[in-house]
Amino acid sequence: MKRIGLLSDTHSFLDPALLRHFEGCDEVWHAGDIGRVAVADALEDFKPFRAVYGNIDGQPVRIRYPENLIFETEGLKVLMTHIGGYPGRYTARVKALLQRHKPGLYICGHSHILKVMPDKDLGLLHINPGACGNEGFHRMRTAIRFVVNEGRVAQLEVIELGKRGALSPS
Repeated sequence: MKRIGLLSDTHSFLDPALLRHFEGCDEVWHAGDIGRVAVADALEDFKPFRAVYGNIDGQPVRIRYPENLIFETEGLKVLMTHIGGYPGRYTARVKALLQRHKPGLYICGHSHILKVMPDKDLGLLHINPGACGNEGFHRMRTAIRFVVNEGRVAQLEVIELGKRGALSPS
């Protein structure tokens, strides 16, 4: 069993409350638009860290992290990228990756819209954790915690960090 903290679209802002929410996690995953390398450094120092770069990320982030990350954990194959769409509305690039690699979990960011939905046609779960930074049109900053156990996602929790532009209450 592995406990995962999932975030996206920090846009150079890392709310200290997020670290408290992810304290019990075994790993932290970031679905792109990290922003400053200092955000990645802080997360890498905090927990084992996996990430992809996003469209706002400059060369320092793009050198460290790939566009797509395909890996297996606790018997679950995962595909993570930043821009890719959701069930029924995938980009052509991501649809080809999903068909080729056949993950059980597909993660992306970019839209700043929290979504958790199954894709029955491809037999996977799609998660977009929304945005936990202060840049963008979203109102509520969000992240997700979940457990991966024996090839399945369980105990999924949405974390609300407060409205965009505000720090979370202590």
